[in-house]
Amino acid sequence: MECLSTPPPAPAPAPVLVSETIATLADMLQRAPGSAIVVRYVRSSYQNDPVRSVIELLLFLLAVRYVLAPQYSPRKQGNHVALTEEEVDELVEEWTPEPLVAEHDELLQLAEHLPVLHRDAPSGPKTKLRDGRTVTNLANYNHYNFSNDPALVDSAIKTIREYGVGPCSAPGFVGTFDVHLKLEKDIAAHFGTENTVIYSQSFATISSVISAFCKRGDIIVADRAVNFPIRKGIQASRSIVRWFEHNDMDDLERVLSKLVSEKRPLTRRFIITEAISENVGDIADLPRLLELKNKYKFRIVLDETWSYGILGRTGRGLTEMQNVDATNIDIIVGSLAGCIASGGGFCTGSSIMVEHQRLNSPAVTFSASLANFLATTASAVIFRLQSAEGQTAMKTLQERTMSLRQQLERSDWVQCTSAPSNPVLHLTLKPEHIQDRRLTRSEQEFLLQEIVDECLTNHSIVITRLKSMPLMDGLHPRDATKEYQPPPGLKVCASAALSKKEIEKAGIAVRHAITAVMKRSKGRHGTLKEEQ
Repeated sequence: MECLSTPPPAPAPAPVLVSETIATLADMLQRAPGSAIVVRYVRSSYQNDPVRSVIELLLFLLAVRYVLAPQYSPRKQGNHVALTEEEVDELVEEWTPEPLVAEHDELLQLAEHLPVLHRDAPSGPKTKLRDGRTVTNLANYNHYNFSNDPALVDSAIKTIREYGVGPCSAPGFVGTFDVHLKLEKDIAAHFGTENTVIYSQSFATISSVISAFCKRGDIIVADRAVNFPIRKGIQASRSIVRWFEHNDMDDLERVLSKLVSEKRPLTRRFIITEAISENVGDIADLPRLLELKNKYKFRIVLDETWSYGILGRTGRGLTEMQNVDATNIDIIVGSLAGCIASGGGFCTGSSIMVEHQRLNSPAVTFSASLANFLATTASAVIFRLQSAEGQTAMKTLQERTMSLRQQLERSDWVQCTSAPSNPVLHLTLKPEHIQDRRLTRSEQEFLLQEIVDECLTNHSIVITRLKSMPLMDGLHPRDATKEYQPPPGLKVCASAALSKKEIEKAGIAVRHAITAVMKRSKGRHGTLKEEQ
């Protein structure tokens, strides 16, 4: 007799199985505390925006996976190589660390013998060195000797006693005081602009302003001879950069027209230049710059670091000297150090441009505010420059600059590249002497340093070389040769605090020092041409 077995039940259809599973999960979910609230939220969210529900579910699953994932440990990844003690010792012996500090070249070694001022000596045209010698300081940007003015010194002391030494906070927190607001109003009133923002470091002002407005994809057209802070700002902006030859407006127009003809996507476009060139000493052609700005629809960033307090009837800078309305310049940047005898910097222009910097400029948001006594000093100096006393001092400075220049231009060895109204005289070797002796850049630097030492040793006069940062650092050798390098030179600063006789005597001494060094070095280089 055959055994009849019961056949197994047929599997449920897939839709039925899915429905039962969903029902089971829904029943379990309803039993969980607070499930009703979650269900209502999901249903309402799904009805309004189903895509949002899917995204939230994915994020929830990702969070669950992150919480449940095992802790990461490099030792558990299986790529750890066990070394024996002999292998470790061998690797240690083969490893050669890079020096913490790069070796100094011969020029940097000379810096160890630079003259040092006595700690109690004033920073004026006549000062005392640490060895006790009294010298004439022609390497000082304190052109009006405001830093030693008794009234300004007393005002600074009074401010320190009232406010303390420094704000110790950023401007956006608790670092803004009434003296800062007053200084901003004083600068804006001096230029005739809407508003001003002040910075606590002069060096960081222009570099921070550039990085606040220029971003990746924007276009910057800059003078090839701009100073190091401007270059650092351009580098930080990561913008597209095009260079034009120094103060060559025809070359600038060529670059602008080429950029416009490329029909790039609409971006922010800037022209960046200096009023007085830090590396050359000459002055920009501002009316021509404005003409090109309006023609090609660019914005202008003008660095008045070396011209504010120097150029113009009241020291307003290049805009006043060349009769240009400051409101026509989009961004004006200046320094409160140097001849202003204070510290920090400023940016002045439209209120929209200024307010943007208060939240987006790195040197404003991440730096402590300008010291209060520096703010009151700057306000007092700006007020004085606009008075009859200040205009007399500016006129005296121009006269002393001309007297010093006349003596130095008599030299057969050097030429002055500075503008007549620039109290910082840039002296470079004449091209014929460089070509005749076939002097390399390094040899020129050593000759100029000999002149600096000669002035100090035999004439008790302090001057300095033009020290510029190496602009080729980090560049490919092919591109480094295209980078602009300022010609080696000397910097001799005029001072209104010296009499005409004193400044002429100093100029004659510097000229004689140049002649003595060049004649003395002729024996070392005179036979070079024949040997080669």
